[in-house]
Amino acid sequence: MAGEGRGEMAGEGRGEMAGEGRRKRSEGPVSRVLVTGGAGMIGSAVVRALLADGSYEVRVVDERQAPGWMRDRCEVQHGDLRDLAQARKASIGCTDIIHLAAIVGGIGNFHRLPHTLTEVNNALCNAVMRAAIEQGVRRLTYVSSSMVFERATEFPTTEEHIEHCPPPRSAYGFSKLTGEVYCRAANEEHGLPFTICRPFNAYGPGEMPGPERGIAHAVPDMIAKVLTGERPLQIFGSGTQTRTLTHVRDIADGILAAMRSENAVNEAFNISASRELTVEEIAEIVWRTCGEDPSELEIEHLESFPVDVQRRWPSVEKAKRLLGWEAKIDLEQGMADTVQWLRERLR
Repeated sequence: MAGEGRGEMAGEGRGEMAGEGRRKRSEGPVSRVLVTGGAGMIGSAVVRALLADGSYEVRVVDERQAPGWMRDRCEVQHGDLRDLAQARKASIGCTDIIHLAAIVGGIGNFHRLPHTLTEVNNALCNAVMRAAIEQGVRRLTYVSSSMVFERATEFPTTEEHIEHCPPPRSAYGFSKLTGEVYCRAANEEHGLPFTICRPFNAYGPGEMPGPERGIAHAVPDMIAKVLTGERPLQIFGSGTQTRTLTHVRDIADGILAAMRSENAVNEAFNISASRELTVEEIAEIVWRTCGEDPSELEIEHLESFPVDVQRRWPSVEKAKRLLGWEAKIDLEQGMADTVQWLRERLR
């Protein structure tokens, strides 16, 4: 596979296909946005935000079943975007692509499926970006992850710290960083405009807890434990690790702000709230929001995983300055909405 990549595909990109990508750059009054992975938690919020804007036609491609409201209001294709033919079909006629499709999940998923998620996420980037080059889209917005800063040493962490930050140890973080490299490589060789968005600690309605601890993200896992009567409340590690919870609607609005802005062309942005909290503090907020007495909270500390980021606190100044965007949803209100959403589904 390495030899194949350096041979036929590399030559093809430098020659006819590179020029073809530039010649076919899409222009015109209709903006049709392809959202890969649009049936997921963040993807669904992005699709809702695009529809609410009213300026876009939306095409969604996902292997999962899209909800009814999405099928009613969008063009929905069901397929595996690792297949270049499927990626080409998905991108036809699209002016913009928001690339969200990936294997994601909580900390347990990163350790359970390291090769699978690396293989899948890189294959998705291969096909989707090749299709974007051929179609000549106006811009590809790649949704990366805060895990590219898994080993950050600067706090709050600026976007520019990526140049000095040690590479991620986790396969997931490395796969998302690889996607960022794909973006820059496609731009340098083929002129594909890109924007990179790095969401931090997404939470909100839309994600169910996993069948095993750590498979889903921490917030739905914690809420499910409290609502189902788990006592004491179990968390991974010391609880002193910090996170910056960002509501999924804020993340969606940040992604759209980046996609629309000329200031965002060939730039990367942290898409995040600014309130740094320890995992124990998050557990306390979840406990109270579920209606439990704060004085009765008992926490049991489970052994964590080999990769468990100890501090996650981004700088959000670049997004404010260049995009005019900042997170708006109050954490306590956002948590209340999330608890209510899960309460209705866990009955």
